[in-house]
Amino acid sequence: MTRQPTIKDVASKAEVSFKTVSRVLNGEPHVRKEVRDRVLAAAAALNYRPNIAARGLSGAPSRLIGFLYDNPNYSYVTEAEIGALLSCRRAGYHLAVEPVDSRSDVGVQLEQILTSLRLDGVILTPPISDDRAAIAVLDRLGVNHVRLAPHGDHDQSPCVFIDDTQAAYAMTRHLLDLGHRMIGFVEGHPDHGAAPLRLAGYQRAMHEHGLAPAADQIVPGYFTFESGMEAGRQLLSQSDRPTAIFAANDKMALGVMAAARDLGLAVPHDLSVAGFDDNRAARMGRPQLTTVRQPIEDMCAAAAGMLIDLAAGARLAQTANQLDFQLVPRDSTAPLCS
Repeated sequence: MTRQPTIKDVASKAEVSFKTVSRVLNGEPHVRKEVRDRVLAAAAALNYRPNIAARGLSGAPSRLIGFLYDNPNYSYVTEAEIGALLSCRRAGYHLAVEPVDSRSDVGVQLEQILTSLRLDGVILTPPISDDRAAIAVLDRLGVNHVRLAPHGDHDQSPCVFIDDTQAAYAMTRHLLDLGHRMIGFVEGHPDHGAAPLRLAGYQRAMHEHGLAPAADQIVPGYFTFESGMEAGRQLLSQSDRPTAIFAANDKMALGVMAAARDLGLAVPHDLSVAGFDDNRAARMGRPQLTTVRQPIEDMCAAAAGMLIDLAAGARLAQTANQLDFQLVPRDSTAPLCS
């Protein structure tokens, strides 16, 4: 039988010490990129998978779920994390929270995490939930995973989501029913799968009312407060400014409200503003924000529950788990004054 490669084999092939190999595989900082790349290449060439082997030898689950995130919206991350923690606690599991930089090689980062932690499964939050390299690594290593709010391909692997397109459509219809026709839209981060879905819902509602939004009525955003402020200034500085603005998340909507205040506009008397998510800040602002409630905590609790079931050898009743959204009208929107 072929001998399994050891950490010393990797060190020999990479021409470094075995302690350096350990530091690289554990994702420790202060290792030169050239050395890190050489070690990872040697480990890949030798098919060195220490924790995958350990997983196979240990018949019992590790009772540890991984939570991977790279999201500028920390309110979203916090609510998702709470949902996963509650679900894990009820089942006697622990949660390992790991940041991932989607601007770098996500597959390499994921392999480093999996070599240092023996996980029963991984929750992938946006935008990692649409990263093909990450999913390929998990599939190759046989690690169960659940994607949170992916753009599509709901049959590809287990996932939890809402109908982002229908939710954005419902919010746009709400603004139209209030009499608004000049409705600006602030897009979400282009790397997040939900962003084009929410734009599509807005556009469909507008087109159904015979309205074709001008190009300057749709402005880019990045799911941050600062990008919402910039988008608000851009939309509200137009000669034919909108009477309502729908932002693709709450943080950007709050940024739009701040820009309106800076320009001397009162919300909702001069401008109606709506968001998406219903995070805590949406309820703390004045006026309180009209928004779409995305059940982020429940979504992540469901994702963790699916992974716990899979670790126990259960068969999932459904792999594509769609939860309901809710339209939440508050004081930041009002009927258009004639």
